[in-house]
Amino acid sequence: MTPRPARNPSDPAAPRAVRAAPATKKAAAAPPAPRRSASRGVRPAPALTNEDRGRLLAGGHHDPHALLGVHPVRGGVAFRVLRPYAEAVTVLAKGLRAELHDDGDGLFSGLLPLRTIPDYTLLVTYADSEIEVQDPYRFLPSLGDLDLHLIGEGRHEELWTALGARPMAHQGVTGTRFTVWAPNAQGVRVTGDFCYWDGAAYPMRSLGSTGVWELFLPQIGAGALYKFDIMRPDGSHTLRSDPMAQHTEVPPANASVVTESDHVWRDEEWMARRGTRPVHESPFSVYEVHLASWRPRLTYRQLADQLPSYVKDLGFTHVEFLPVAEHPFGGSWGYQVTGFYAPTSRMGTPDDFRFLVDALHRAGIGVIVDWVPAHFPKDDWALAEFDGRKLYEHEDPARAEHPDWGTLEFDYGRKEVRNFLVANATYWCEEFHVDGLRVDAVASMLYLDYSREDGEWSPNEHGGRENLDAVAFLQEMNATVYRRCPGVVTIAEESTAWDGVTRATHHVGPGGFGGLGFGLKWNMGWMHDSLGYVQHEPVHRKYHHSEMTFSMVYAYSENYVLPISHDEVVHGKRALVSKMPGDWWQQRATHRAYLGFMWAHPGKQLLFMGQEFAQGAEWSEGHGPDWWLLDPSYGAEPDHRGVRDLVRDLNAVYAAQPALWERDTDPSGFSWVDGDAAEDNVFAFLRHDAAGSPLLSVSNFSPVVRAEYRLGVPAGVPVWQELLNTDAARYGGGDVLNPDPLKPEPVPAHGRRTSIHLTLPPLATVWLRPV
Repeated sequence: MTPRPARNPSDPAAPRAVRAAPATKKAAAAPPAPRRSASRGVRPAPALTNEDRGRLLAGGHHDPHALLGVHPVRGGVAFRVLRPYAEAVTVLAKGLRAELHDDGDGLFSGLLPLRTIPDYTLLVTYADSEIEVQDPYRFLPSLGDLDLHLIGEGRHEELWTALGARPMAHQGVTGTRFTVWAPNAQGVRVTGDFCYWDGAAYPMRSLGSTGVWELFLPQIGAGALYKFDIMRPDGSHTLRSDPMAQHTEVPPANASVVTESDHVWRDEEWMARRGTRPVHESPFSVYEVHLASWRPRLTYRQLADQLPSYVKDLGFTHVEFLPVAEHPFGGSWGYQVTGFYAPTSRMGTPDDFRFLVDALHRAGIGVIVDWVPAHFPKDDWALAEFDGRKLYEHEDPARAEHPDWGTLEFDYGRKEVRNFLVANATYWCEEFHVDGLRVDAVASMLYLDYSREDGEWSPNEHGGRENLDAVAFLQEMNATVYRRCPGVVTIAEESTAWDGVTRATHHVGPGGFGGLGFGLKWNMGWMHDSLGYVQHEPVHRKYHHSEMTFSMVYAYSENYVLPISHDEVVHGKRALVSKMPGDWWQQRATHRAYLGFMWAHPGKQLLFMGQEFAQGAEWSEGHGPDWWLLDPSYGAEPDHRGVRDLVRDLNAVYAAQPALWERDTDPSGFSWVDGDAAEDNVFAFLRHDAAGSPLLSVSNFSPVVRAEYRLGVPAGVPVWQELLNTDAARYGGGDVLNPDPLKPEPVPAHGRRTSIHLTLPPLATVWLRPV
């Protein structure tokens, strides 16, 4: 019989207005008299001890299957059923119909003179209905020994297949297996809409020392809502969402949802070729998106109709989503996660999210998701003190509380917690085909004294401030993801000078640590310094010239991404174009020049939505980008469309010029032409591809035209041609160009034997290439 999510007709409970009071030991010791007699020939089953009965009814028994279900005993076969609110329970089998004794408190039992256990069902009679159901307590454990061994070792790399709610066929019967890790619980019961949220009838069994509790519920399927009712060590109860839930209710509701995927992937071509070239030697231009506000109120499937075409038109190679894992507070932008295995249900189901990823892949666009293993919120229905004691968080309060965000930090030294997170990383890559994980707040994980004063933290075993457990976790996570998911890249948001963030885990650095194993790292230093430079008035920039050149001192210490992310356009920091000084024309021009400089600089690029068309207002998750700025029917200025056209051309030229990406991590791929022109506010450098072919980038961050500007260039190039100019009229510039080929002259300049004369537009970046 197929259940419905709201009410399972195969397993009803009392009317919603009726609730059973928790059983007390006194009630257990003196059960009420039966309300009706049993069938003839059904003798009473051996009685439960007062202790077993009390613990079972209170939800604190570790092995309800030993008490309930069917068991061979002396004199026949004993049946015992727990069905609160039922008036009668009858055992049905071939040639058998036997009504059980009413033992009170929803317990029914009987001893039948049988030699073997029959294949039976239960006919449960309520005041207004009579329903035939399977008995959950006649089934063997549905979780195998290998799964339990791997969970116990903290090495189950597909943990989501073992824990949580999994629709399946078990012993020839369809239903859902519920499993949860709660080692400190006295007892666990599963409850949901299928029993009117009264879980008294569904106590789970403990599977030994692993701390895992299990129950197979027949006839429960996808769509059912559920939670776990956990008896804490002190005897109190807490109702919790499933930490491994793969689907949830739409917030602010927080029940977990039984789910299974029927999505048929169509991205075989993408998946087959995504790992053919290392990311750090490939074009990598990222459009960062907050899905809920990119086009507000769109579903995943509606986004799949619009986002791939928009991103493809602009030429970005990847999108990066702010966290999509379930979170209760939308204002956190997804960075306070409660459902680490569930895409947020605000925009649809997990299969709807798969549909969006599939659509992006078929458009040739990679998908990166922000992943947040650094902390989790304290909501009392989620992970905090999950089974009555600190479980996912560190036992030491000084290490459990995150000082900045009012959240809790994971205990990376506990093998089960580490397993929960490592498996979660691979889960997103394998189940949703994502191509990268950008790991948030890595620095807060690496240092024991992060945002803590003296006396608020304790050194590690070597007397240092490094969090050795977090280091080991990150190394294991990266090694596992790269081994299991070819072509996937992990990216660290790491704001310090930690050595070896993108070094292989088996390579030990000067500090004695192996590399963390990330593929790429956000270059927060470049972001901070370069934004600081362009925010100065041009007349003052000469005093800050080194802020634009210093990044090349360490550019090859890691594999870098240059990020202009959401963090830089909120909380009073102003949008990118609004950071620039001067009038509106100068702001737009500097914005364009900065993007040209950024795309030419060694490292990959990331730009947050709205900055591709010079949105002037800060981003707000409430309304998203100001799309009307691109719509002529609203009187929008063409300037914004010009900036978007520039971003499109930057990406197109970037993808077509290997010099701009092929040697991003190789010092031979870059050379200064003039990095000391502070008085002119000019930066000129060469990029080289693997074959040595150069591309010349020149940025003029002063508001004056510099005619006949001489720059030294490599010998042997007969002619240079302007490839891109951010001052072009079609981008909203003044159209100060170098339209004619530039022939080198045998005039030494900047340490080179030949040089060219060119015109530098004001507040602009120019790219030139040999022809």
